[in-house]
Amino acid sequence: MKQATRSLLVLSTGLILGVSLTLGGSVLADRTNNQATPLPLDELRNFSEVFGKIKADYVEEADDKALLESAIRGMLSGLDPHSAYLDQEEFKELQVGTSGEFGGLGIEVGMEDGFVKVVSPIDDTPAQAAGVKAGDLIIRLDETPVKGMSLNDAVKMMRGKPGTQITLTIMREGEQKPLKLTITRDIIRVKSVKFQSLEPGYGYLRITSFQNQTGEQVLKAISDMKKEHGQLKGLVLDLRNNPGGVLGAAVSVSDAFLDKGMIVYTEGRAKDAELRYTATPGDALNGAPMVVLVNGGSASASEIVAGALQDHKRAIIMGARTFGKGSVQTIFPMSNNSAIKLTTARYYTPGGRSIQADGIEPDIALKAVKLVETEDGEDGRLKEADLSGHLANGNGKKTKDGKDAKKDGKAAEIVSKDYALHEALNLLKGLHILQARGQ
Repeated sequence: MKQATRSLLVLSTGLILGVSLTLGGSVLADRTNNQATPLPLDELRNFSEVFGKIKADYVEEADDKALLESAIRGMLSGLDPHSAYLDQEEFKELQVGTSGEFGGLGIEVGMEDGFVKVVSPIDDTPAQAAGVKAGDLIIRLDETPVKGMSLNDAVKMMRGKPGTQITLTIMREGEQKPLKLTITRDIIRVKSVKFQSLEPGYGYLRITSFQNQTGEQVLKAISDMKKEHGQLKGLVLDLRNNPGGVLGAAVSVSDAFLDKGMIVYTEGRAKDAELRYTATPGDALNGAPMVVLVNGGSASASEIVAGALQDHKRAIIMGARTFGKGSVQTIFPMSNNSAIKLTTARYYTPGGRSIQADGIEPDIALKAVKLVETEDGEDGRLKEADLSGHLANGNGKKTKDGKDAKKDGKAAEIVSKDYALHEALNLLKGLHILQARGQ
């Protein structure tokens, strides 16, 4: 069995509420640039002049430290949505952010047009229970408008003691007017891997986020399913609404299903920003077919896995185009125990595709629809077996009474609740049949 690898490199789309700058992306680094860079003297003089004017003429006395920290935050946030300054508290929260437990609402967020955009709600959190959806734009926090706030300030307002409430006013595509959702803050305990058997031989594996131990947990889940049903006939890997996480975990998960070849590589200006990750021999499924479910909330590390399995033709990607977060952030600790999170590279799929601002396009696109199951799974039409006095079939087997046996409870639940998963299971069955026939 493969040993899952670890890495401090982290990727994600933005902030998870409760962690100021969390699974967001990063490798801890302590490198200095010894290359001399000419100073922009005119711009520094202008900065000094503005600083002096604020100190002299602002309506209230301005604190030097606060002014300079604000300048640093602005300088970094002006680069791209993922670069940021982390004060001591934020840096400390980042360092524990991949442990799987933190306080907050349970949403991964970023900024769009001055509003806070929900990238993805996290499974089994207050935000998901309240009905927050990927793509929602948060326009008001309690009675405070979000427009004009920095992402850090918005996140700080949404954080709070477990048990306290906050009302989010959101704009949602397809809704005529803003929605108000009141959410009770809680300690967020993220369970990275969930699994179950859909039907005998067909497994379901959901990864909610990529944490340090996710690779090992995936291998254990597959082993447990094999113990229950023997060799799996197929697996659905569900990465929907997975905002990302530790890159090493994404590499380990991809490696679990690949025998060889590139998994992901990065390219940046600095030499040490160029990384290559390749698969090691061994496929945990022994070549059994896979379907990977993705949607617009699948980001970063999720896209690495989907892209690697798609490029190697190891799995069918099904669902909707992913988020498109294809950049790498590096955490540089500063001398005052703060840090900066800086975008240092882009990552690419084995086939050389950049996911940045484009995402992974599924092999099979699915719309968000809801299935309604008819009674006993029938369409109400009569069949030959329903006719009085019908002939026996002649092959020595008893005819059916016109009614199929009740479906397995879990399969019936899938039919009624999860269209995409139902379609994935049907596709797996077809792939297994073709594989068994040697086609």
